Amino acid sequence: MDKFMQAAIAEAKLGLSEGGIPIGSVIVHKGKIIGRGHNRRIQSGSPTLHGEMDALENAGRQSAATYRESVLYTTLSPCSMCSGAILLYGIPKVIVGENSTFLGEEELLAARGVEVEVVHNQQCIELMQNFISSSPELWNEDIGE
Repeated sequence: MDKFMQAAIAEAKLGLSEGGIPIGSVIVHKGKIIGRGHNRRIQSGSPTLHGEMDALENAGRQSAATYRESVLYTTLSPCSMCSGAILLYGIPKVIVGENSTFLGEEELLAARGVEVEVVHNQQCIELMQNFISSSPELWNEDIGE
């Protein structure tokens, strides 16, 4: 397995250990992680701290060129908010751990020229399936159901 997806999974597991939703993300620029994060909505009482948003926040201010040369790894298909941020910052490639438990805005990203690669990682699938079955109310809150 790709070491960057492993890092995103480690973030997802960290979020779960904190009582949150197990979704993790890392932003990679020229082979180096510049931002990492996990869904912290529950822990922080935040409506916007999804894994991808947390990774962007933790990357800090970056130049537009840096984002245009980066790859975002996420354990789960990005929702509309996170996809909007990917488009806003011009991130050209997203590697998705899985999209079977939730299909985000992959079509929108692809239509706007973002390369989307779904790796169907079994660990990512199991993390989300287990979480959804054990905490459906938190999951439904997170996706606006």
